[in-house]
Amino acid sequence: MDDQTRTELEAAAFRTLRDHLMVKRRDVQNIDLMNLAGFCRNCLSRWYQEAANERGLEMGKDEAREAFYGMPYADWTAMHQTEASADKQAEFKVAFAENVGRKE
Repeated sequence: MDDQTRTELEAAAFRTLRDHLMVKRRDVQNIDLMNLAGFCRNCLSRWYQEAANERGLEMGKDEAREAFYGMPYADWTAMHQTEASADKQAEFKVAFAENVGRKE
């Protein structure tokens, strides 16, 4: 497989993952994703930002989140995010430290 085809397939897989998380499974909370898988929608938007920055494109955290979420992050959270239990918040502290560290 040539590099261009591989890149196109990877991009298609990313778009499918984004669509799955943003359209088909809005019910799955970011905290649940992070606690279970070690990444969430915010991580994906951060990786998008980092890829842009590595290529010399200036993109901040809010801009990257809006590009990923398709709307301002505050709007997404107001529409789709629920309050997390104390247990989930405690799990998140561990998952965040292990998988993200102090990047956000």
